[in-house]
Amino acid sequence: MSIRLNPDLLPELLASMQQSEQNETTATQQLSSGRTVNSPSDDPAATAAIVLNHDQSSQDAQFLQNISTLQGRFQVADSTLSNVVQVLTQAVSLGTEGATSTVSASDRQALATEVQGILTQTVALANTTYQGAYLFGGTDVNTQPFTLDDTTGAVTYNGNPNTASVELSNGNSITTNVPGDQLFQNGSGSVFGALQDLYNSLNSGNNIPTAVNEVSSALTQLGVQRVTYGNALNQINLSESFLNQDTLNLSEQENMLEGADLSTVATNFSQAQLASQATLSATSEVLSQKTLLDYLV
Repeated sequence: MSIRLNPDLLPELLASMQQSEQNETTATQQLSSGRTVNSPSDDPAATAAIVLNHDQSSQDAQFLQNISTLQGRFQVADSTLSNVVQVLTQAVSLGTEGATSTVSASDRQALATEVQGILTQTVALANTTYQGAYLFGGTDVNTQPFTLDDTTGAVTYNGNPNTASVELSNGNSITTNVPGDQLFQNGSGSVFGALQDLYNSLNSGNNIPTAVNEVSSALTQLGVQRVTYGNALNQINLSESFLNQDTLNLSEQENMLEGADLSTVATNFSQAQLASQATLSATSEVLSQKTLLDYLV
């Protein structure tokens, strides 16, 4: 069996040197970045998966930002309605007290004055803002929803009956508001109308039990409407948990796709250096050898 020797090793050595340098460069990039994929050509399939991963991560980040804003908005709205419930409960107590036969006319008028103060307080609560936007004006967040006529006690709604919605996740939207007229001037129980009727009844001494029942009905109706905010808070808390877990999963997936095993990369780097040095040494040997022309000179 004959053995064939390559009479011209230099091209192969140069190609080997280039490969060793490329391996060393790749290992250096991976060590500095901590990633195995630093350009699309490193791994086209992994690059495509990483792009999709980044898109989903960006969507999750936007949804989480929406949720953060909504949480504050809903918490303030729910807290405000809780305060309204408290003052309406107080109004029922005042009306019940005023309906007793032992209360004098002057005492009833004093109770009426307290109810008038509750009406003013409730209007102020209904005009609550969050981050500069009115909460209970429908989608008109820049106009004060309610105005109180101090002379007649009538309350006017200046907002609109519209609602808005925001996506919490793909295909999952939530209504972000309950219009103020639905909350405070509902046909099944008007908060402002009931308080005004109670004020008038205490002043006149007539139909006080009926007015108390009217306030109680308005209180019940407000509780029904308030559930919307409680349910919304539960829904966004669940969505937040899901999105946080999805964000964690996406991060782990990305690490699997492009994360470098630094110990392996360090070994590759050392091997590339050794290979490069060996190739340089071999090239030097080849270049130092005499050729036939050297002997003919």
